[in-house]
Amino acid sequence: MQAINDFLIKLDGYIGGHPWFVFLLLGTGIFFTLYLGFPQIRYFKHAIRIVKGKYDHSKDVGDTSHFQALTTALSGTVGTGNIAGVALAIHLGGPAALFWMLVTAMIGMCTKFVEVSISHKHRDILPNGTVSGGPMYYMKKKLNIKLRNGEIIKVGAVLGGFFAVATVLSSFGTGSLPQINSISNSVFATFGVNHIVTGFILAILLALVIIGGIKRIAKVTSTLVPAMALIYLIGALAVIFKNYDQILPSLAAIFGDAFSGTAATGGFLGASLSWTINRGVNRGLFSNEAGQGSAPIAHSAARAPEPVSEGMVAILEPFIDTICICTLTGLVLLSSGVWNKKHMNQFQDADMEFVVGVYDDQTEEGIKTLSNHISKKKDLPKLDLYNGSINIEEGELTTPEITLLHAESVAEDFIFLKGTTPYSGSLDITDGKLVIADSDKPSLREKVKALFVKKSSEEIVIEGKSLMHSAPLTAKAFEKGFFGLWGQYIVSIGLLLFAFSTAISWSYYGDRALTYLIGPKSVIYYRIVYVVMFFIASFTDTTIIWSLSYITIALMTIPNLIGLLILHRDIKGTIKQYWVDFTSDHPDEKISRKYKSRLS
Repeated sequence: MQAINDFLIKLDGYIGGHPWFVFLLLGTGIFFTLYLGFPQIRYFKHAIRIVKGKYDHSKDVGDTSHFQALTTALSGTVGTGNIAGVALAIHLGGPAALFWMLVTAMIGMCTKFVEVSISHKHRDILPNGTVSGGPMYYMKKKLNIKLRNGEIIKVGAVLGGFFAVATVLSSFGTGSLPQINSISNSVFATFGVNHIVTGFILAILLALVIIGGIKRIAKVTSTLVPAMALIYLIGALAVIFKNYDQILPSLAAIFGDAFSGTAATGGFLGASLSWTINRGVNRGLFSNEAGQGSAPIAHSAARAPEPVSEGMVAILEPFIDTICICTLTGLVLLSSGVWNKKHMNQFQDADMEFVVGVYDDQTEEGIKTLSNHISKKKDLPKLDLYNGSINIEEGELTTPEITLLHAESVAEDFIFLKGTTPYSGSLDITDGKLVIADSDKPSLREKVKALFVKKSSEEIVIEGKSLMHSAPLTAKAFEKGFFGLWGQYIVSIGLLLFAFSTAISWSYYGDRALTYLIGPKSVIYYRIVYVVMFFIASFTDTTIIWSLSYITIALMTIPNLIGLLILHRDIKGTIKQYWVDFTSDHPDEKISRKYKSRLS
């Protein structure tokens, strides 16, 4: 399994993890932003009016309202990335990374507008009266190649099938298995509820929601999304207002270092401009899923007479998801001051590294040496990774001339534990990584027992002070507000609601993709498998599923972006026709006068 996981990670390095993928994703958004004249800004107010239902008509065809389609799509995008993703971006790229997340979101607003408009235009009305849509439908209908002799090469059908298969796989890899795994781990760590109980209860709730189809899904998400956003907002504001004197310095750090990178401060070793941009763009793109093609599936179900009107609604998604919620998380992290300080935590194997020599991250020379080592630039000098055995006495490292790095910082005051007892003995280090002998690993019986009882296993762990990232860092920041230690529960509840709502939405994306591939009769079997796998993932390792999901996300995005670029004229013509029809149907609207000059 480890070999398969390593292969998937390597493969992702050539696809979604490669710079060309970011250029394609970002470049498509920039192209349409310029080509369509910044629609995300010009149409913003109009989008709000549509969501409010101002232009709704009783004869509109679809399964959901504009607002329900918006909340369904938002429940798929607003998730752990808003809590953990922002913390990771700031941890790696500094405060300025948040600036580039916002820039990416502005561009993503246009990409969402375009992909939803064209997908809604080419949706299908099924024999049972329900609606099925998404990028696979516009691909099948519009991307085929017609030869001079009249023969048609069905390239679009192949691309649509490719996209649909990737969507089904991604519904498990993105929307289901890792989400429940994150929920069960968080609930176990915070409240002591065992994984199986959490998984069973939520699997039952998930089944009750998704078996009812898009109408029930939309009804649940239209209630759940505003509720979870309100809970998170209250907790975040409690931190920001408690540290009100740090609001302006935080904003200065976000915007002041946007074009210079972030200098070393506290335990943070600094980040170059290129790496800051890289982290901000990367997290921004995957936070709001602009260009991935998932949101158009939800929006295709909306009751809308014009496809562009639903595209207008989609403009609001990256704004709410990234510009609002992610900015809120960023201000919590920065105003609380936790992002560049070292905190007591349990070290993760993937973030640990033993290097030869002793280094001080409080001196200019030490900072430069360590910064070069953690930098992703291959031409900068790296430290020698330690190979050999280390000696531990009563939890203390006694082997000299070794530095332990954790979460890209110098670890301090750390102790080796076996269960809850200080460890004594020797441990092997290979290429800087800790190698645990089979005799020091917990048995299968102990692992199973740990699922039911909140008790430390007998595995060797290291606890100490270092920088933190992802959800644990956000939880630490929420403790710095008016709620004190209770703030961590807001993060746990937020993770539960955000992740569960993501699982709900992705079940719909998967069943629409399967409807396209096989037909509506297959949906019930898909939903059963989806719920069963959701339960199993609550108490099993999903590392390999995460690795697979990175690839399936890219495999969804690439054909979608290529299709959008090919159909750019069709998209522009559709938008122009929308305004012609709108001014005819609503002659008294102020907005009609605003755009009349553009229609001549």
